[in-house]
Order: sequence, then C-alpha cells, then structure tokens
Amino acid sequence: MYKILTLNNISVAGLERFPRDRYEIASEIQHPDAILVRSHDMHGMPIPETLQAVGRAGAGVNNIPVEALSRRGIPVFNTPGANANAVKELVIAGMLLACRNICQAWDFARHLEGDDAAIHQQVEQGKKRFVGFELKGRTLGVVGLGAIGIKVANTALRLGMQVMGFDPEITVQSAWKLSSEVKQASSVEDILAHSHFVTFHVPLVDSTRHMINRERVKCFRQGAVLLNFARHGIVDDEAVIEALDGGRLHAYVCDFANNRLKNHPRVIALPHLGASTVEAEENCAVMVAEQIRDYLENGNIRNSVNFPEVVMPRAQGHRIAIANANVPNMVGQISTLMARAGLNILDLLNKSRGELAYTLADVDQEIPESVIEGIRRIDGVLNVRVI
Repeated sequence: MYKILTLNNISVAGLERFPRDRYEIASEIQHPDAILVRSHDMHGMPIPETLQAVGRAGAGVNNIPVEALSRRGIPVFNTPGANANAVKELVIAGMLLACRNICQAWDFARHLEGDDAAIHQQVEQGKKRFVGFELKGRTLGVVGLGAIGIKVANTALRLGMQVMGFDPEITVQSAWKLSSEVKQASSVEDILAHSHFVTFHVPLVDSTRHMINRERVKCFRQGAVLLNFARHGIVDDEAVIEALDGGRLHAYVCDFANNRLKNHPRVIALPHLGASTVEAEENCAVMVAEQIRDYLENGNIRNSVNFPEVVMPRAQGHRIAIANANVPNMVGQISTLMARAGLNILDLLNKSRGELAYTLADVDQEIPESVIEGIRRIDGVLNVRVI
C-alpha cells in the first residue's frame, strides 16, 4: 500500500487516479511514499525517511526544497503546460484591461451619483478620460517561450497583433508549436524597445530575478504596458512604479498584489489568479497524479525539475531504480554487482541531468537483499528502490 500525503487541497479529479486498493491518501499521514503539494511552503519541513517523490500540482517549485531532496535522490515533479490555457486567457484579459482603461473606467462609473439623467451627463463628460487603444496592429513582446508563452504568442497573432519572442533556451518541442510568424528578438532589451506590450513567462531563478530593473525600464517603448503573470520577483516593483509615475509605462498588470502596488492608479494587481480555474486545477492534479503513480509503480520519470526524463517499458522480470551522482563508472559498478549475483539484465536505461543520474534496470530474477545493499554502499548512490 502506497501512502500519499497532501499538503494542500488537491482536485478530486487527480486523487481519483490513485486506486484505493493500492493507495492511502490523507492530509495527515505517517511515513508517506509521496507528497502532493500546490502552494504549501515545504522549506524547513522535515523530510520523511520514507519519502520517494514530491509532486507539485503546478509549474513553479519555489516552495519546495529541491536541492535538499536531490541530495536524497528524490525527484520533484511539476505539471508544465497543465495550466497554460488559464494563464494565457488571463494575460489576454490583462492586455484588454490595460489598453482600454477598463478598471479605471469601471471605478469611475460605480461611484457616479444622482438620477439617471445626471449620471448620463457625467458619463458623457467623463468618458474622454478613459480613451484607450486597440490590440490590433500593436506589438506584443513575449519573454519565455514555454507552454504558456507559446499560447500567448499564438493567440495574440490571431487577434491581429505583431509578436516578438525571446527565449535563448527554447526547446525543439516548443519551437514546433510556435507560429512561424513570431519574430525572433535578440535580447530582452530588443523586446522592450519594440513592443507596446511585454509579458514575462519565465521561472524565478537567480538569472531572472529583477529582469525588469531601473536600467531595463529605460529601454521600454514610451507608453508600453508591462504584464507579469509568471512570478513575483521577476519585476522590481520600485523601478516599475517610478516608470509609471514618470510616464514611461502606461500600465503594469500583474498577479501579485502588495502594498506598493495595490493602490497605484496605473497598476492592476490581481490576487494570484493565473491558474485559478476549475479546469486548470483539475488538469494539474490529474497530470501530477499520473506522474507520481508511474514513478512509484514503474520507476519512470516524466516532468521532473531535478532528474532526467527516464521512461522504460516493463520487461519480464524484476525492476530496480537507482538515483545517483553523475560520476564515471556508476553503471559499471552496478552491473558488476548484479553479474556476480548471477542476475541477467534484460533491459537497462541510464540518463543524467547535471550532477544527477538515474538508472532503471530489469533483471531476470528476484534481486537479493545483498545486491541491493551492495548498490546502496557504492559511493555516489543516493537512493535505491526495488519495484
């Protein structure tokens, strides 16, 4: 019986992917094999000795101690693309809210007083304050062309916009999904200089923290709209407020309300609504549940943020999964121990990612405990699991 600890409410659609005859799932459970989490902060939380995997029902993993888990040989899974449509729709909505001054106009209208005739007169006199501009023909710059960035770029094209994209690490799979009409930008500065709207879709890491700062704010096209539905910290709030007050930026639309932003007249700060749709929550829950189940039952790794993708069909026999440091002769040492015990390897797959590696092996007979312990004692082996 596998035990799953949930640290947040996980959609029932995902939890139903775990057969109840093989899985016990609870928000309070001892000795879990896996943890499912959304926004709960796991930093500082003791890592259970039994833990084999952590699944994040979402894309960002800033709330998970990935490095500490990696040292234990524990993969961390996420769900890239599962909430992409929800975020895409909110980005498009954010552009419309900003360019048509909808929030300011709505606030003006809801505070009108008097009878209908008086309100009508105030409307006619006041509406000129909220004259906006249209999306069609304007240029959108997209920084980060992953699952969300691609959807935003392709949708903007269908709305009649010009689109520029920048992502030096774009994958081949992503490139196939991106419209050929998206123009390639040479840098973030190139995006800022030529775009009426700029939207960011990158993770928050050291290299992306304060990508928009006081220096880069100077590169914006006059009157541009900045959108951030990725992570708080990518944008330096102080620098953006200065740009808004100085007229360099027309508006800032983000998903991260705080005291500096929430009352500014040119800021639309939302309460982290990017993935807050029923569909997105279900998609994320189903995706992470299937990944965790495949890992626990078969040892396969898909969409891990710290380990390589390793997927091997089950052969007849017995399977062993080994997480280890990416050092020379690791597979040789493992196979030598198996050979000495008379085990015949039916299939084997080894892949590495940075400093970590992962091996799946199917052998023709039950693996003796002495072999398992021998593998555990190899210098650099982090985790051994017989499936």
